[in-house]
Order: sequence, then C-alpha cells, then structure tokens
Amino acid sequence: MRRVALMEAVSHLTRGLEVISTLPPSSERDANELELCTLLGGALIATRGFAAPEVEQTYNRARVLCRQMGDTPKIFPILFGLMAFYLVRANLPATREVVEQLWQLASSAQDSAMLLVAHRAMATTFHFDGEFVRAQKHEAEGIVLYDPRQHSSLALVYGEHPSVVCQCFAAHDLWYLGYPDRALVSIQNAIALARQLAHPFMLVHALDFAAWLYLYRREVQQTREQAQAYVVLATEHPFFLAHGTVFLGWALVEEGQTTEGIAQMRRGLAAYRATGAQCERPYLLALLAEAYAKVGQPGEGLLVLSEALSEINEGWRYGEAELYRLKGELLLALSADNQAEAETCFQQALEIARRQQARSLELRAAMSLGRLWQRQGKRAEAHELLAPVYHWFTEGFDTADLQEAKALLDALA
Repeated sequence: MRRVALMEAVSHLTRGLEVISTLPPSSERDANELELCTLLGGALIATRGFAAPEVEQTYNRARVLCRQMGDTPKIFPILFGLMAFYLVRANLPATREVVEQLWQLASSAQDSAMLLVAHRAMATTFHFDGEFVRAQKHEAEGIVLYDPRQHSSLALVYGEHPSVVCQCFAAHDLWYLGYPDRALVSIQNAIALARQLAHPFMLVHALDFAAWLYLYRREVQQTREQAQAYVVLATEHPFFLAHGTVFLGWALVEEGQTTEGIAQMRRGLAAYRATGAQCERPYLLALLAEAYAKVGQPGEGLLVLSEALSEINEGWRYGEAELYRLKGELLLALSADNQAEAETCFQQALEIARRQQARSLELRAAMSLGRLWQRQGKRAEAHELLAPVYHWFTEGFDTADLQEAKALLDALA
C-alpha cells in the first residue's frame, strides 16, 4: 500500500482475509480482520471505483466488527469509505446519515486528521447537492488544516488524500460561484500536492478534476490534454478512465469529429455506469445531449436529456440549472414553435442558479434567455436581464462564456 502497488495489495489482503476466515472466533481474530478490511476498502476504491459492490461489502463487514468490538475509534475510516460509496451511488439519505456521524466523531475528538476528512466529506456532500457556498467553506477549512508533517500518509488509511480532494472540489465550486480564475489556481494546487505526495491515484484524481474544470471553462484543447494525461495513468482506475473517455469524446465533437466523438462519449458513459457510479451521470448525459445538438439531432439530444433530468430529480442537484438551460436550447433547435416552452426552461435555469448562487450557470441561463428575447424583439428586456449578471464578475474575462456575454450585451445596447 505504501508503494501504491494497489492491485497487489488487493490480492494480498484478500488472501489474508481468506486465511482469517479459517481461524476460530476470538477478539484477536476480529481485530486482525478489521485491520485487513479497512486497508482493503481503500485499495478497492482506488482500483475498482468508489461505487463497486465490493467496497460496500468490505466496509459493512468492518462496521459489524467495530460494533462487536464496542465501536472502537477505528470506525471513522470505515464510515468514510461507506460515505464515498453512498455518495457516488447517489444514495442521498445514506450519504447524509454517514456524513453527520463523521462530523460528530471528528468534532468530539478534535483530531486534526479526522476534522480534515470530515470537512472533505461535508464539502463533497454539499457540492453535489448544489450548495456551493457551504461546500466551498468546508473545502477552505480543510485546506487550511492540512499539515504535511502529520497528514501526508492519510491516503494509506482512507484510500485517497482528503487535502487533494478538498483542493479539487474547491476548484469546481469556485467556478460555479463565479470565480473561474481562482478555480484554476485551486486545481493547480491540487495537482502540485498530488505530485508532491507521489501518489499516482491522487494525481489521476487531480488531473481528472482539471479536465472537468477546463470543460466547464469551454477550453477544448486543455480539456483534451488533461484527459489524455491521466487516461494513460488510469488503467487501474475504471471510474476515472470512464470520465476521461467521455471528455476525449466531447473534445472530438467540439473539434468537428462528431461521429467518432459521440461514439466515444457513449462508450465512456457505459463504462461509468458499469462501475456502479451515478452521482455525475446526469451532467455527463447533458454533455452527450449537447453533442447531439451540434450534429443537428436535437430530438435525440432531448431524449438523452430527459433521462438526465429524471435522474437528477432523484438525486444530486449540482448541475440542475445547466440541464434546464440545455433543454430550452434543444427545444428551440427542434422547432421555432417551442419558444414558450424554451423560455420556461430558461427561467427555471435562472431560478435554480440564483438559488444556488451559481453565478457561472446564471450567466449561461441569462445569455440563453437574452438571445431568445433578442429574436423576439425584446432587446431592452434582454439587456436589462444580462447586464447585472455580467457586471457582477470580477475575473475570467478571457473565458468563452464572459466573452460571449460581452458580445451579446454590445449587440443589445
């Protein structure tokens, strides 16, 4: 595990558990099984994905052992592993229940490592629920807590490094909140820390989040480069390999290789689902729906988006505003007769983005509605809608969204 030879670790730990199962019951036997299960859970997350059934089975067995032994302090990393499983599976009630236990345990112990992990768990839960301000607060506190002298080996216990993950999610939440340049700084810090820790799984994790961020910023070349950089490293990490396949397909579509790109996106989505993961699937489906719009198949895109919306209504809400905006765009592409329904979608996207304080998504929704009003001759209303959203921003003026917003405002003036 220390050498990050994770496939070999899984093999040895599995064999060790097989041997333990032949031993007569005793407290010593249970303690040894608990130690092996805890290590195995982290190794399984890295090699088979957060949502693999074996992850839940291993951590559930460890939780049973903890209870038999009197709820020892060793339950904390076990609860974290279960949290990661439930979160990626988009099981909201179970995630929130376990996160609350983690927070209570860490707060009671006032242990810096436990608090760092608890902040990571709280931040991620708030992120996927669309509460970006609360998520960013926990990320910032987790980042401040990190002490390399005390916390550099946390990945050995948790299967990941919580400080790297805090930096990664901070980058995404800063983008949602309207700070695209600060988001870049955060993701660069995450990559630098992952390299410093010399932990290949965390480097894949950070590069994956970098690809997501560049995709949010609509920077095609950088998205492709980041995805290519970690796909090579992710052969033992199916969860991130699936992401990379979708991102590379998206880049192909953006560069005009639409047939090949859509096929690759579909392969990536199938691979993502095969890992058991669910939490990011609606947004990944939205990327595919947008690709269909680019090739003149808005009807196909609406079918894909309908699936995405049905899933987001059952689970995490972090990309909800963008899904409604895309639905409006696809309806307009399908028929000019859909203007009323499209406007309703844009208004829904605006309402959700404002409620979530997701300024980047509010800007996109305002542009979509502004363009519709422009076509309808309501130029003054469109300008009045878009201007305050655009002028709120203090950075990121070189990004595609802000450049397009400025051009639209100039056309509406």
